[in-house]
Amino acid sequence: MRTVLLLAFYVVIVLALSPFILFCMLTGLRQPLVEIGLWAMRVSRRVLGITVEASGLERIEPGQPFVFMPNHESFLDGPLVMVLIPGVARVIMKKSILRIPIVGTAMLFVGFVPVDRKGAEGGKKSIARAVRLMAKHGYSFLIFPEGTRSLDGRMGPFRRGGFFLALESGAPIVPVTIIGSRALMPKGQWYARRGQVRVIFHEPLPVTDFSKESMPALMERVRAAIEAGKQGVI
Repeated sequence: MRTVLLLAFYVVIVLALSPFILFCMLTGLRQPLVEIGLWAMRVSRRVLGITVEASGLERIEPGQPFVFMPNHESFLDGPLVMVLIPGVARVIMKKSILRIPIVGTAMLFVGFVPVDRKGAEGGKKSIARAVRLMAKHGYSFLIFPEGTRSLDGRMGPFRRGGFFLALESGAPIVPVTIIGSRALMPKGQWYARRGQVRVIFHEPLPVTDFSKESMPALMERVRAAIEAGKQGVI
């Protein structure tokens, strides 16, 4: 029932704000749209009855761009982490999500980057666009290195796109551990249960000593940090 109410809330909000969204796009105002999106995410969390315990945010230096890399177990993960990230952040996400009417157009306008998983060239173009946005606006980016949600809670293989982004931009990687979201809304379930989610922001990992050749070692360090959080070893 709460999920149905939330969907109805989103439909009403999008329809009501469509003129304002169009105005912002025509006048080049991006930040108001971002603030509306973050507000909607916070409201969603309350409507669904989800509480979040966050730790490690003191490790994030304000004003510096980072590449945030969480494990991915639920559709809830993106919105829950996004509202916690300090500063100005954007997301690299599946191309299909940005096809949502009005909302998808607004996401593209404010700097969210779609990625086409069907070909390597599409991925390279997405990373290049994100690097340009980081250099121009100082954005941080949120990207799930697994690329898709886990079915059983175990982390899948990492994709290299987010690591190319970190290496090419020079931005440190922040491994993020999400605990509890799968129990509330596992992959394949359309509704969310009440409950608590824990989000741990680990120590940022500088990428200056890594290269494309040593990327596997960097990927393993990020995976180890996330796993340590899941096992309670921080």
